[in-house]
Amino acid sequence: MRLLSISSGKVMPLFGSHHPNYSTVASAINKQAISTLASPAPVEITRLGVAGDEQADPSVHGGIEKAIYVYPIEHYAFWSELLTRETKKSVELPLGAFGENFTIEGLLETEIFVGDQMQIGDLQFTVVKLREPCFKFNAKMGYKGAAKAMLQSGFSGWYLRVNQTGALSAGAEIQVLPGQRITSIADQNQAHFNRGNQKNLWD
Repeated sequence: MRLLSISSGKVMPLFGSHHPNYSTVASAINKQAISTLASPAPVEITRLGVAGDEQADPSVHGGIEKAIYVYPIEHYAFWSELLTRETKKSVELPLGAFGENFTIEGLLETEIFVGDQMQIGDLQFTVVKLREPCFKFNAKMGYKGAAKAMLQSGFSGWYLRVNQTGALSAGAEIQVLPGQRITSIADQNQAHFNRGNQKNLWD
């Protein structure tokens, strides 16, 4: 298991027609990889996440409990195929495409639990919860069914709390230190999707 890239983004207008009350909305979901395997520059990780990374709405993104958003590279092929089919355009997704700060390899939602510790390089993090996509994700992907597809597939990624600050570079090895292992991220994802179905959020 390893860290493939570290990504950061600034708040800027996000254009899309995927919410009835917004034609444009501010978001920092557009992330750029600033440390990769090809160029493993050290990046400062603070209690609030990647230094210089921004969030447009602190009530639902960022903060101590959502300092770092993690996404597995293994899901990229699913999204490239889905978006190519739905948008009728060839889609090749760059690292950080889902607004994640850490793109990782070798660890999935079914294998990681709320409360687990992730040791990445010399730094340690705690797994907090799944990512709950909203209309901004639909706009970012250019597909109005993207949020539903994320939860339906179980490919949500998860948030980390930073326990130990310092510098981190792409290529760092990842170790998982198990917690009580009661609720996996996959379990949270399924429950959230079921609640959405009950409330007809996906219709």
